[in-house]
Amino acid sequence: QVQLVESGGGLVQPGGSLRLSCAASGFTLDDYAIGWFRQAPGKAREGISCISSSGRLTYYADSVKGRFAISRANGKSTVYLQMSSLKPEDTAVYYCARPRGSSCGAFWGLPTTYTNWGQGTQVTVSS
Repeated sequence: QVQLVESGGGLVQPGGSLRLSCAASGFTLDDYAIGWFRQAPGKAREGISCISSSGRLTYYADSVKGRFAISRANGKSTVYLQMSSLKPEDTAVYYCARPRGSSCGAFWGLPTTYTNWGQGTQVTVSS
């Protein structure tokens, strides 16, 4: 069955960096775009980045543009989210998700675009 497993979360000081990983199994990662979302307590799930199946197209929310970078290693069935210059407001549970097809599409930031989700990994930015 389709599985997405996030890892790499943890506690980091403001200004620090983390790299999240999303390991995919049960399907051919090369055929699908992958998105990253986050959800802070009491807030809606927010789409923060998406990468097309080829990796040539990437998208970012304004809140993370210039600080986060999404990439993929199809041979390793893994998608990464490199997070830098972290701020306390980046604190959230981070999820990766698979949409229906190979492209992110115009609605890549909407949770309803995605059919499969990982269990999430907690990122806490605090001094």
